[in-house]
Parts: sequence; structure tokens; C-alpha cells
Amino acid sequence: MSFKRSRTDIHSLPDLQTFRTELRNELTPAEARFWTIVKNSQLDDRKFRRQHSVGRYILDFYCPSERLGIELDGKPHFNALSDIYDQERTWFLERLGIKIIRFENKVVFENEDWVIYKIRSCYGWYEHGERTTPSSEADDTPPS
Repeated sequence: MSFKRSRTDIHSLPDLQTFRTELRNELTPAEARFWTIVKNSQLDDRKFRRQHSVGRYILDFYCPSERLGIELDGKPHFNALSDIYDQERTWFLERLGIKIIRFENKVVFENEDWVIYKIRSCYGWYEHGERTTPSSEADDTPPS
């Protein structure tokens, strides 16, 4: 049985396969820690994928059932050029109905419970093809 890709499918494009594989094999410490939380559907029975591409962008983590992308940001993301790129990428993905949430790398280690809380607060954000806003989305900073 062969897999036939539709012309409109922009998930996991073949030309990014080698790069995605390299990224999966070279996880950052924060990505490796986060993966221990979500792998094997152990977070609320939701399947997460590592280094999943949508169009020309590669998400650190993606939960297809929730249409939720998770990005973990380290020092390379904290500059004006990266900020513009991240905004463009988020805009593109959200136009496709994928919600993006970002966490600073250190938060994954220092406040895992808050990270899980924030992910859970986004469950069901995209119900029946219509975008909804989770009620718990107001607080985007982890408690001290």
C-alpha cells in the first residue's frame, strides 16, 4: 500500500524530511524534557509529534487533534529579526487554523506544571471549524 499525498496537503512535506529527522535526533535539552511530558500520548491521551512541518515551517511540537503547535524558545529567539520571523510564522500557521503557544526554554524546567496548565487551557480552542478563545488564556506569564 503506498501513501498518496494530496496536492493541498502541506503537512510534513517530503523536501523537509531529512531536516526534520536531524532536528528530532538533536533535540535541545528543553525539547528533550518537554518530550518526556508529552510522548506516547501520556498528556491527557493527546498525540504530539516532534519537529512537524506545516508548509515551509517546522514546529517543535504539534498536536493534530487540538490543532496546537508548541514552540520552545531559547536565546536565539530573543532578537528583533527572530521576532519578525516568529510573528510571520505564527500568522501563517494561525491562518491555517493552528494555534501556536510559546514557552521560554527555562520555563519547561522551572515550571512544568504551568506549562501543562497552559497547554490544557488551549484544548478545544478550535471547535467544529470555528475558532474559540479559551477562558484561561488571559495569564501568559508563569507564576513566580
